[in-house]
Amino acid sequence: MNTAARVLALLAERGETLAAAESLTGGLVAAELTAVPGASQTFRGSVTAYATTLKRDVLRVDGTLLEQRGAVDPEVAGQMAIGVRDVLGAAWGIATTGVAGPEPQDGQPVGTVYVAVAGPGREAKVAALRLNGDRAEIRRESVRRVLELLSVELHENVRTQDTEHNGGT
Repeated sequence: MNTAARVLALLAERGETLAAAESLTGGLVAAELTAVPGASQTFRGSVTAYATTLKRDVLRVDGTLLEQRGAVDPEVAGQMAIGVRDVLGAAWGIATTGVAGPEPQDGQPVGTVYVAVAGPGREAKVAALRLNGDRAEIRRESVRRVLELLSVELHENVRTQDTEHNGGT
C-alpha cells in the first residue's frame, strides 16, 4: 500500500477529512490521492494556487507576508495548509510551495521546497526541503514528502490522543 492509500485509510478509520493546497506541484498531490479507490470518502478537494494572489485571496495567506518574503517561505506553506483546511472544511490540510525550476524564484534556488500539514485545531507543521533533480523529479519528490509528513503527523496525533485518553501515562 502506498503512502496516499495509507493516509486515506487512516483518515477514513478516524472519520476525518483532508484538503490540499498546491503551488509547485500543480495538482499532483490531488492526483496521487484521487488515484486511490474510495478517496472521495476522505479527500474533500484541493486548491492549486499557482498565482500568489490566489494564495492571499483564496487560501487566506497574509498579504504582507507574501509581499515581504514571497511565496516560497515556510510560514506561507503553513498558512496555506491552515487556509485550505478551513476553506474546504476538512479536518486536515496539506500544502506544497517551492521552486521546481528551471529558474530561481523569490530569491530562492531551484529545489527549495516547503511542505506543511495542519491538523484539527492545530498550527501547521512545516518541513523545509532541499531537493535535487529536474523539474519533474522535484515535483514528484515534493508530493512524496508532503504525504509522508501527513502520515507522520497522523500517527503522532493518534499517540497524543491515546495519551490524553489514558490519563497522560
